Amino acid sequence: MSMKAKSIMTFDAIVIGSGISGGYAAMELCKKGYKTLMLERGRMVEHGDYPTANTDSWDLENLNMLSQNEIEKHYSKQNRLNWWVRQDNKHWVNKDDVYDYDEIERFDWIRGHHVGGRSIMWGRNCYRWSDLDFEANGKENIAIDWPIRYKDIEQWYDYVETFVGISGQKEGLPQIPDGVFLPPFPLNCVEQYLREEVKKVYPYRIVTPTRLANLTEYNPEIHLGKRGQCQSRNRCGRGCPYGAYFSSQSASIPVAQDTGNLTIRPHSVVSEIVFNKETGKASGVKIIDDNTKEEIVYNARIIFCNASTVGTTAILLNSRSDTFPNGLGNGSGELGHNIMDHHYGMGAVGVLPNKFEDQYYQGRKPGGFYIARFTNLNEETKRDDYLRGFGYQGGASRITNIPDGVIGEDLKNEILKPGTWQIGMTCFGEMLPYHENKMFLNFNKRDNNGLPTITFDAKLRENEINLRKHGAECAAEMLKAAGCTDVITFNDVTAPGACIHEMGTARMGHDPKTSVLNKWNQMHEVPNVFVTDGSCMTSSATQNPSITYMALTARAVDYADKQMKKGVL
Repeated sequence: MSMKAKSIMTFDAIVIGSGISGGYAAMELCKKGYKTLMLERGRMVEHGDYPTANTDSWDLENLNMLSQNEIEKHYSKQNRLNWWVRQDNKHWVNKDDVYDYDEIERFDWIRGHHVGGRSIMWGRNCYRWSDLDFEANGKENIAIDWPIRYKDIEQWYDYVETFVGISGQKEGLPQIPDGVFLPPFPLNCVEQYLREEVKKVYPYRIVTPTRLANLTEYNPEIHLGKRGQCQSRNRCGRGCPYGAYFSSQSASIPVAQDTGNLTIRPHSVVSEIVFNKETGKASGVKIIDDNTKEEIVYNARIIFCNASTVGTTAILLNSRSDTFPNGLGNGSGELGHNIMDHHYGMGAVGVLPNKFEDQYYQGRKPGGFYIARFTNLNEETKRDDYLRGFGYQGGASRITNIPDGVIGEDLKNEILKPGTWQIGMTCFGEMLPYHENKMFLNFNKRDNNGLPTITFDAKLRENEINLRKHGAECAAEMLKAAGCTDVITFNDVTAPGACIHEMGTARMGHDPKTSVLNKWNQMHEVPNVFVTDGSCMTSSATQNPSITYMALTARAVDYADKQMKKGVL
């Protein structure tokens, strides 16, 4: 290989993955002056390449639903929840027949292969974690202790929230610390009424506006990239042409590109991280070009793994050598274990009769309300039947009440009449980190790139089942406290993965014997490899995790930068 060719193949840093954490890692590295290669196994997507963003609902085929034939052919696992894959977002969702996986216990692994990953289609709820979360494992003797506390990442929450743009309302709740907020999308009249009535009966249950990564105010000096103010169209899952919510496409990638330091390589399936036994460090990353099937190795001083919890761990498990026969940096044997997700599918819905019938709302705001965890906070709220807790996401809206048999002009008139108010809330529960819950690779079954098949063996256990029961009950209690009638609870037990908040599998910890990463998200045994996506998490908390991934990523890049400048890395 010529020196010129070798220089083209060598970078200061490589980032594997382009989603929430990968985009943030690349941006931070590029801003610090590092020539950075971003590897993405899927296709290129530029900001604005959102084919259904401006399509009216009545122009979507089959009322936005997939045909049964299409589901069976392409989305048998992705569409198990019967609502996730639709005509307006199917181009973001991986096809099961293209990249399948195996299960011992059911696992709903929902993913998208394209530049930007799930940052295009995430729910955008952003809540800080607190020491209630970081201290829980240690206090309860569950799994292992987190190597960090809230004070270690508080400044990084401030840092990323300022750039991302989080709309929200300060409440002074220790379990979800207040952050750097833009004005919230205000509660509508019924959501505000719910807040007031619930607080009268249940003082620990605070109904607050959803904290969202949608810009209620746009400041071009802070919200860099290709961004603008939210238009309350509520088509976020299709991709936003206004750049009103945070995504790799609208924010982190454009900022990284503006530095001149970013190279993006799509269609790059990472097969392994190459380990150099003599230096004790990783030397580079081996990829398979998804179009040509050519194997290529790119070299770098540091590597950030951000291919998502499952993707990153699959790469690490496949990175085998004499030094690490069971996967890169897997001396602890914990790589692939302790997989978690939030479990949901439980909650309640009710009708609020004879109230606020003269009021409506403007626009289609992208979020409703959030109710933070209120169980096992202290002795007063302690439960004997389960550990940890749950939070709720919900909203209130007016539903149409169309009498049976109405057709023609009468039907058109009835559709335009707002009906009664309805309130619904879904409970998001914490899943404990069990060593028995795991993913692993089947090296005897290969995909079309010759890579081993990912296999899952994880399930909800007694603590989660007990928590779910109480979560549904509490939802009904709050709706009844607000005067709702026809209250219906639901508790449809979901499999891990369905909440799309998979975490664990390469956890942080103090001890290399029981964890994969140290407190800086750095591999204990391979110091120039960092993991800052969901696989690094030591517990799952109840809050949506993405803003924590970004805070940990910014913190890890800052640490890596200092180590490189010292000559340690």
